[in-house]
Amino acid sequence: MLSFLLKKEVGLIAITLFALINGILIFNEIYLQLLLPVLILITYWFIFRLDFIFLLIVFCTPLSFNFENLFAGGIGFYFPTEPLLLGFSLIFILKLILNKKLKDRIYHLRHPLTVFIILHFCWMFITSISSELPLVSFKYLLARTWFICPIYFYGSLYFKQGILSIKQFLTAFTIPMFLVTCYTLLNHMLHGFSEEAGHWVMWPFFKDHTSYGAILAMTIPISFWLYRNQKYMYAKLFYLFVIVTFLIGLYFSYTRAAWLTMFGGFLVYVLYYFKIKIKWLLSLSIIALIMILINFNEIGYLLNKNDAEHTTENFSERLESMSNVSTDASNLERLNRWNSAIQLFKERPILGWGPGTYAFVYAPFQDASDLTIISTNFGDGGNAHSEYLGPLSEQGILGLIFIIGIVFTFFYYSGKFYINSNHKQTKGITLMIIVSLATYFAHGILNNYLDTDKASILVWGLMSLFICISNVSLVKKN
Repeated sequence: MLSFLLKKEVGLIAITLFALINGILIFNEIYLQLLLPVLILITYWFIFRLDFIFLLIVFCTPLSFNFENLFAGGIGFYFPTEPLLLGFSLIFILKLILNKKLKDRIYHLRHPLTVFIILHFCWMFITSISSELPLVSFKYLLARTWFICPIYFYGSLYFKQGILSIKQFLTAFTIPMFLVTCYTLLNHMLHGFSEEAGHWVMWPFFKDHTSYGAILAMTIPISFWLYRNQKYMYAKLFYLFVIVTFLIGLYFSYTRAAWLTMFGGFLVYVLYYFKIKIKWLLSLSIIALIMILINFNEIGYLLNKNDAEHTTENFSERLESMSNVSTDASNLERLNRWNSAIQLFKERPILGWGPGTYAFVYAPFQDASDLTIISTNFGDGGNAHSEYLGPLSEQGILGLIFIIGIVFTFFYYSGKFYINSNHKQTKGITLMIIVSLATYFAHGILNNYLDTDKASILVWGLMSLFICISNVSLVKKN
């Protein structure tokens, strides 16, 4: 009893001192100490509840912002996700070293998809050594490490807890993304929903409208699955409202690539859900390819220089302009980036220029005939606008092979599992994952965002989720 009283007194003294110090600091207009309870709680979670940190990272991802864009001369990292990911990676790796049995519980280590991911990571390390800008490449490699390690590998331990953990993960991303979409739409409304404002109203949560549209397209299948798997009517109505909000947000993102990939995702859904034979799809693809080859010379003739930037806000006109390479500056600039990536590859076909270096080295490789009104000679205009040509130019031919291997392996095994599975719930989750990632990797032909936290958390998280639910013994257990 005496020891209890002593402990209680110590606690009261500590609280009193903390309140007193807080009062003095606030009086002097110093407020950083107010974060101390939050830091103590997060430290406790890091030590004892990594699952809480995992969900915290996912929740913070749509709300994160880049310090480099927020402050002049700021450090280029996403806050608060990247500091949390770095700490998570260190703690998780330490636990793997100290607890050898923990490694055996990670199903991912035995999956072919993991083999491609590890091979790609090793090749990125090699090309970072030979990089034109080693510091840039190793920083890029480090960022890729803390994207994959906590989300992809720890996900094996987290998702095995069952359907509740899956819902928690998906909800933790969807709700803040819904808040960001509401903020963007309200901000956009104040500017009359104009296309010009539509390029920046999502700031500071997204750098531009293209990344915002890509993540919205990925999140819509997730929100649809959450809607389908709610027991209560009020929850269903809420997620129905979320879906409608996302669709409105996607429309006013003025992102043509996201519109088309969303439509492509819907076709993938129809293909799998109604079990349309793949041979019919292949036949249509072959016919389309033959038509392109027949008209190849005419298409090449149309790829001429253009000085007019796209400005129309009409939905049908924007979709039409996406295929009109002769009158749309954004399309021509994308061709400029692709041609630059190919020229970079030709210069260094084996090792490439180094991970993350494209933006710094592509400018001298631009052809004068490819330049548009939105081109830059300073190499400050962004990346290769392709999830496939980017690795080709930065990591050589093997970089492209590994990224294609990751994409092909995922869709091969996920499609095979969906077709062969008799478990209704896991089929539904698998189809949601396939459609969501189909929108991203189709979008990846035109843009690349795997170097950002928002795309990486979803891509690696959904891949991790698929591998967990595809484990037969795990499905039976849960």
